[in-house]
This record gives sequence, structure tokens and C-alpha cells, in this order.
Amino acid sequence: MATEKSTDEIRRVAMALDNAIENKDPDAVIACFADDCEIELLRHSLVGKAGVKKWFSWLFKNIWQIKFQPVKIMAEGNTLFEEFIIRARLRSGSEVKSKQAEVLIFENDKIKSLRLYFDRLDFADTLTKDPVSKAVLSRIIKKSLEGLTD
Repeated sequence: MATEKSTDEIRRVAMALDNAIENKDPDAVIACFADDCEIELLRHSLVGKAGVKKWFSWLFKNIWQIKFQPVKIMAEGNTLFEEFIIRARLRSGSEVKSKQAEVLIFENDKIKSLRLYFDRLDFADTLTKDPVSKAVLSRIIKKSLEGLTD
């Protein structure tokens, strides 16, 4: 059963995680998580500290620098919800802005569960290089917005 933490403690751990990511400090990121944690993103689950390491490695495979800009933070009991904007500089030199959301569940001063939600299309255009892929991506984006932008 999850130990409820004060909202101040939850916010402190969440801020420590953000700072560790911005500083590209894998040990500090891993220290924020419980041994049996789970990270869910892009329809995938990563489990335990090995999963945290894999997520961190994946995150910085293409991203050179990342900054978080909080939009809305809500904490209650052992749960924190945050809507935020990331501004990332990719290794290619391109910049990406992405609005994202996360749900963090805490247990014993550690993150037990992280669910991260974002639109992968925010990054696809920047990572797509060849003309055929760019045309396909453009068509997918246009098709997904039909009825909203007409």
C-alpha cells in the first residue's frame, strides 16, 4: 500500500527529477525511483531501475538539451499531475517544443509509477530527413486534423 506523502514532499521529488533530467544526471534520475517502479510512455512499459536507465538513455539518444516549463501542477495524497512544455535541442541542432503531461505515483519518498503523455508527432517532423518521409508525415498530420481545421 502506498504511503501518502505531503504535497510539498511530492513536489520536491518531482522537481528533483526535472532538475536531474535537465542536468543529464542519470544517477540522480535513478535515485528518484523505487526499485520496482514502472514507467509508461508511447504504449510501452519499462520496469525497475533497468527500465529507468533505458528511458534515460532513449531520452538523450537524440536530445542534446532539455528544459521544462511547468504549466499546471496538482498534487493530492501520493499522486502528482503535471502539464508542462519541454523545449529540446536535438543533436542535429534543431529545436522542438512539445506540450506534455505526466502522472507520478509515489511510495516511500520514491516514484513508484510514471505515466508520460505526449504527441510523438511533435518530434517526427524534426527527425524526418528524406523528402518521401516528410511528405508522408505531412499527409498524416493533415489527415488527422480534418474536421478540426476546416
